[in-house]
Amino acid sequence: MKRACIALILAVGLGLLIDAAVPATTFAGPETAISNAVVAQAAPAQSPAWQQKANKPLTLGMFCVIIAITLYIVYWAAQRTKTTADFYAAKSSITGWQNGWAIAGDYMSAATFLGMAGLISFYGIDGFLYPTGWMVAFVTVLLVMAEPCRNSGKYTVGDVLCVRASPKPVRACAAITTLLVSTFYLTGQMVGAGKLMQLLLGIPYFMSVVGVGCLIIIYVIFGGMIATTWVQIIKAALLVGSGVLLSILVIIKMGGNPVRLFTEVATNAQIQDWVRVKLLAHAVAQPGFDYGQRFLEPGLFLKNVWDQVSLGMATCLGTAGMPHILMRFFTVPDAQTARKSVVVSMFLIATFFILTSVMGYGAAALLTPQGISVVDASGNMANPLLARYLGGLAHPVIGDFLQAFVCAVAFATILAVVSGLVLASSAAISHDIYTSVIKEGKASQSQQVKAARITCGVVGVAGVVIALACETQNVAHLVALAFAVSAAGVLPTVVFSLFWKKMSTAGICAGLLVGTLSGIFLVLISPNMQYPQLIAASDQKIIQTLEKKVQEGATLTEKDQATLNKAKASYEKNKNGTSMLGLSKPLFPLKIPAIVCIPLGFLASILFSLLFPSKREEDAFDQIYIRQVTGIGVSQVVGH
Repeated sequence: MKRACIALILAVGLGLLIDAAVPATTFAGPETAISNAVVAQAAPAQSPAWQQKANKPLTLGMFCVIIAITLYIVYWAAQRTKTTADFYAAKSSITGWQNGWAIAGDYMSAATFLGMAGLISFYGIDGFLYPTGWMVAFVTVLLVMAEPCRNSGKYTVGDVLCVRASPKPVRACAAITTLLVSTFYLTGQMVGAGKLMQLLLGIPYFMSVVGVGCLIIIYVIFGGMIATTWVQIIKAALLVGSGVLLSILVIIKMGGNPVRLFTEVATNAQIQDWVRVKLLAHAVAQPGFDYGQRFLEPGLFLKNVWDQVSLGMATCLGTAGMPHILMRFFTVPDAQTARKSVVVSMFLIATFFILTSVMGYGAAALLTPQGISVVDASGNMANPLLARYLGGLAHPVIGDFLQAFVCAVAFATILAVVSGLVLASSAAISHDIYTSVIKEGKASQSQQVKAARITCGVVGVAGVVIALACETQNVAHLVALAFAVSAAGVLPTVVFSLFWKKMSTAGICAGLLVGTLSGIFLVLISPNMQYPQLIAASDQKIIQTLEKKVQEGATLTEKDQATLNKAKASYEKNKNGTSMLGLSKPLFPLKIPAIVCIPLGFLASILFSLLFPSKREEDAFDQIYIRQVTGIGVSQVVGH
């Protein structure tokens, strides 16, 4: 194993060095047709230093250090991973402080570090609505979920749900839900990884995603929960440290006055132009309208107030239903330690999320949205670019080093979170389906571990394939969709199973399937999907505007002519196209479906429990309730 890890490190390093010679490719977000004209007008004639390509040798070195450290952890953990208890729950031997840092590492994902800073730098306060809900979410986890889940489950959400229900149908539905929720979340992390490698090293997006996927599969297959936990702890420490460093540098740049940051944002002429042209589509500035102040107000990204309410529901409630978060409570020895770990993680997460607003607004004020979009139209690279700019103020080499460090931290973030997601998905298949349903609990330890490792490989490959199809999506938005789906399916059934006597097997299955599938269906018919005919309509507006200039006798600049040619090509490509479901425009108006699918999940659980009650399950409630509150008999969980 040790030799294999060393060989892998050398192979990865050699592969990255070879791929570094590949020229960087350009990539764009879903609103390319609209933003191209704005970027072309706003981009400076000569790109500043922070927009130049990353220092590849330095960045490669940082990445190789991260890979070497994490692979050594895998080697160390592999020596201690022999049984299913080791693989899924680290023998329940993790302390409260360790699990708190690990939860924070599991929770602060690529969406946190890359996506949210990008959203804030592009859309202002709307981007901060995401971390606000995620901060509040852990209050629900602490008060409602942590202790009962620890006292009721063993490895997975399915364990908690089938404590007094029929195990086979419940485990099957729980596994399906876990896989669907994890897929959304996993996709966001993999997209962030691909973009990161593409920007820094010029490695094609396809190769980047495949490489990260291979690393993750190795981590989970050999190291299990022990390796995943320690990778998450190290990553959380690095992430919080880098966030503090960048925020301090931004405040120093503002003369030590945090309030000045917002003044700089509101008075920045390029931000005002960005809001006017790109976000509000005002061809001519409206008299008396303060576009800079508008950037500090909500409604630029989520223009519909119901979208904002729906986002709040998804982020506040979704955490309590995320399988990879709930799974962390099974790694500690008792319920008291589970509560302590939540308190530790709440402090760490809230601190870092507050810092994202400083980093996001700092990127907007110092780099401008137009400057960031020249490098990455999705905004995910705002923080690495900010690091290079701030370090470059002292010396270009320091800028290169700081960007390389921040990107290595982001890379470690992705590795840690994806490891947790793959492990949760693997547990759903191997433990809930193979061991408990197919083998009826009679699989040997070696068979269970083998099944777990095989499913890890399958889930990892599936995550790579899906990430390749979602290249242009902002990672924070993808993760918000995952939270909406988890809040609609997992949360209602777990809460009712723990606290409602009449909850039955039928109610659990209905809540899981109705909540989850309704959320996914609403996403597929929402504005989140790509609608080629709407893109074509945007292209047509650009074509009409530029052709009108020609008719009026003006001569197009080289950039305007390129924009016109690109718009015409895009129009011809998209004018007759449809979405994945054959739609020309969205049927559901909201980007976040939580406001509809969460009530559906709760209603389905209630309705089917009342229509198909179970006397046996009702009679078992009192005994189970005592166990989940007091912890008495928790060791007997193994038997269910």
